[in-house]
Amino acid sequence: MQLFRDLGIDLGTANVMIFADGEGIVLREPAVVAVNKNDGQVLCVGTQARNMMGRTPGNVEAVRPMQGGAVTDYDMTERLLAGLIRKVVGYTLVKPRAVISVPTGITEVEERAVIQAALEAGARRAYLIERPLAAALGAQLDVTAVSGKMVIDFGGGITDCAVVASGGVASSRTIRVGGDTFDEAIVAYVRKHYEILISSATAEEIKIGIGGVMERPVELSMPCKGRDLKTGLPREVTLTSTELYGIFRRGANQIVEEILAVLEQTAPDLVADLATSGIVLTGGGCQLWGMAELIHQRTELPCRIADDPDSCAVLGCGRALRWLDSMKEGPLNLSRRKIMQEI
Repeated sequence: MQLFRDLGIDLGTANVMIFADGEGIVLREPAVVAVNKNDGQVLCVGTQARNMMGRTPGNVEAVRPMQGGAVTDYDMTERLLAGLIRKVVGYTLVKPRAVISVPTGITEVEERAVIQAALEAGARRAYLIERPLAAALGAQLDVTAVSGKMVIDFGGGITDCAVVASGGVASSRTIRVGGDTFDEAIVAYVRKHYEILISSATAEEIKIGIGGVMERPVELSMPCKGRDLKTGLPREVTLTSTELYGIFRRGANQIVEEILAVLEQTAPDLVADLATSGIVLTGGGCQLWGMAELIHQRTELPCRIADDPDSCAVLGCGRALRWLDSMKEGPLNLSRRKIMQEI
């Protein structure tokens, strides 16, 4: 197997993607670890572990070590990264360097946890890059220009809103509302109104199939199967897109309010630039029906979804690999941000 010396890693709440220098995206798997609770042994990671969620025997637990864009279980995060990096580079004495995307809103302690987990997982050196900046690079935006560009990255656990200019992040805010928030809203709604318990995987399928943050011109419907809370037997009901619009409005409005807050704290000249450059949406959650139109209506700014929005952040990490020699290790402090101006 070919040895990859440098890796770009998008460490998300729901998925982990890895870009190998000279190869492109080589891995895209769920951020899930299956572990034996009796002896602590990791059984599998990624897709295999995700398929076990909700179907494991009593001694096996499938966990997601990343929550809200931050490391909530350091040991499991290290094991997750180790397993996925091993899938890419195999067993080798030549450890790769890694550029890892992180949300703009995490603390220095959380940043250090990501760095330490990457080093323990097999990286020789670890460098951090803000996820909106990485997404902008992956969306082919000119981040070196002095004119401002707004990028909104929709993740599983968070939404990261930022204005980038001159090779760095000029202003940003992070809100803990993402794809998982909408999944949880569906689970809670079905439980309350139909007295049926469904899994998060079923909720995600429904969200993708008929979900939306604006009313659709034609109402859609989709069957929903789960366990009846009264009888314990399987039961099926039909959900409509109108129902989902009603339960998605709160989360969507929270995201829009956060976008408006970023605009309020951004320099006037950069906000004026956005009238031309507009807003670029990245991440899987931006593909939710009506999201781009809702943001356009509320901000009155041009809004578009990037090409291949799911991969923008990891592609940006891959583009940043060429500047590894000028990047500094450690948390994203002021001196670290100045280095990124060379991009």
